[in-house]
Amino acid sequence: MGIPFPYKKFKLVDGHGREIHKLRISLLDACNMSCLYCMPENKDFLAKNNWASAEEIVEIAGNLVLYGIDQIRLTGGEPLLRPDLRTIIKKLDKLPLAKFGLTTNAIHLDRELSFLKNTNCQYLNISLDSLDRENFFKITQTDTFSKVFHSLIKAQEAGLKVKINTVLLKGLNDHEIDQFILFSKKTGIEVRFLELMKIGVANHYFTKHFISADEIIKKMELKWDFKQRPMPKDSTSFNFTFNNGAEIGFIASESKPFCGGCSRLRLGSDGAIRPCLFMDQGISLKGLKGDDLLEALQKTIRLKPTDRIPTIERPMHKIGG
Repeated sequence: MGIPFPYKKFKLVDGHGREIHKLRISLLDACNMSCLYCMPENKDFLAKNNWASAEEIVEIAGNLVLYGIDQIRLTGGEPLLRPDLRTIIKKLDKLPLAKFGLTTNAIHLDRELSFLKNTNCQYLNISLDSLDRENFFKITQTDTFSKVFHSLIKAQEAGLKVKINTVLLKGLNDHEIDQFILFSKKTGIEVRFLELMKIGVANHYFTKHFISADEIIKKMELKWDFKQRPMPKDSTSFNFTFNNGAEIGFIASESKPFCGGCSRLRLGSDGAIRPCLFMDQGISLKGLKGDDLLEALQKTIRLKPTDRIPTIERPMHKIGG
């Protein structure tokens, strides 16, 4: 869907030769789920008047495209809670991007499908941590399984490119691996299993609920035939194609960090650019242009780690997925 950009004034390349061309934009930190591994008991959301405005987000994104950004993904919190979401997407839609998508819990996706169909925002990553209604409620603290499930099926039927993100939780949903494989076979939707990360409240659950990608793969090998398929160097996932047609990926941030090939920057809902999911340091890009913008970007990418930072206490919902 993307339009080739006719020129690039500058490429963002860090000191390790990594070309930075992907941008994650957190539109807000609020969410309408309370997932065990993400949302603290005492929720503290950024006040709306501290959000970067739609105009600021679009201006920052447009400027970053001039410096080589060609893929943008909108995240939250839950991005569909942003009242001016459609305005933001319509304006970002005019940028010459190779890929434009969003990550959502899909509670409100149904009402946005007809709108999204007519934009370049075609790539949806949908959170689905269980295929069982009761288990879904246990993990997310919301009785919205049916709504989420039907919305993601409708999204695929509408022609949007859907992937499922499932956070692996030992003792909570690791018994559902086979069901997710069969779900992928039946629907043609790729399922990606994410290792639990040491972020925010998950630090308190980590020892009890962490299960590695390798443990799951060993279990799969006992029952299924599959082979690994090639992925781009900067991919966060490694993926397998199953003989039955299922597509399963793993994002193994804890056991198999992919920091060395990272090509992403993160724009927070406050308008600050950050170099990494695990770093709190950020520089506000509001109003920055020309040399000032370039200096801020260069300073940011110099902070990008090549090795995995062990942990961060900042809550996941404030960082953006």
